Amino acid sequence: MAIDRRGPSASAFRDRWAIPSAMSRASSLAMMEPKSASEELPALYRAVLDRVAQLEASRDRPLANRIRAEATHIYSRALDERARRELLALLRRNAPTDDGLPANERGLRRRTTSAA
Repeated sequence: MAIDRRGPSASAFRDRWAIPSAMSRASSLAMMEPKSASEELPALYRAVLDRVAQLEASRDRPLANRIRAEATHIYSRALDERARRELLALLRRNAPTDDGLPANERGLRRRTTSAA
């Protein structure tokens, strides 16, 4: 009697390794290249523009205009690592804080308020 290798058990044997183990998946993820700066820049630029919209909504248009101009200048140059770093720095410098003021404006506004 001949053994039929085309039955359900034969296909299960053949597909036994179709789904890699967790260890091999982890090693393949580790080997994936990180996103390049040019792939990250559109999202960073969008995040800066979202922050600009928040500032405009809070009626801080002069600061919003300065940030938008700087972001546009950075984004219009080469899409490289330097531009990525500069957009990240711009976003961090102008991130909202607990008191609602951007980090680069907090000290200035507090001094003028306390001086008055």
